[in-house]
Amino acid sequence: MAGKVRPLLAIVTGRPGSGKSTLAAELSARIRCPLVSRDRLKEGMLRTTSLHLAGDPDLSLRVFDTFFEQVATLVERQISLVAEAAFQHHVWEPRLKPLIDVVDMRIVVCELPTSLAVERRRARMLEDRRWSQYHPSSEGWESETYDPPRLPVPLLRVDTTEGYVPDLEAIVAFLS
Repeated sequence: MAGKVRPLLAIVTGRPGSGKSTLAAELSARIRCPLVSRDRLKEGMLRTTSLHLAGDPDLSLRVFDTFFEQVATLVERQISLVAEAAFQHHVWEPRLKPLIDVVDMRIVVCELPTSLAVERRRARMLEDRRWSQYHPSSEGWESETYDPPRLPVPLLRVDTTEGYVPDLEAIVAFLS
């Protein structure tokens, strides 16, 4: 009997403002699989519970748990997916490490200068006033650091300063 086929778990991550949400959506469409987005889950939960919970630490924990429950449920059911979030290594590692043996995990890290990431986030706030209701406070953005997941799986760094380097076709090929 042939071994079980392992679903693809494509992790798209990077600092806030790095273009990971845009890239994840493009990849999800290109490789034809669902996208689980931490920010979209948070926004959906806030929409349901009302914006007064935006600063509630319990909300972040509920979104965190929901994100990883969705990822686990999909891979258990043999569904390949793109998972997108700005989680730091210490958050990703304990939740993803147990999946390494049951999925074909690939990590795409979106990178760009911090100043450009901050500029993009500020522009988003100006373009969409509702965005800041879901993602409050611009304090400390310049000093934020990002520690991407360090797992023993293939990893591709993508410069998102201006488009994608490597290009979208190469990123799709990396996931194939």
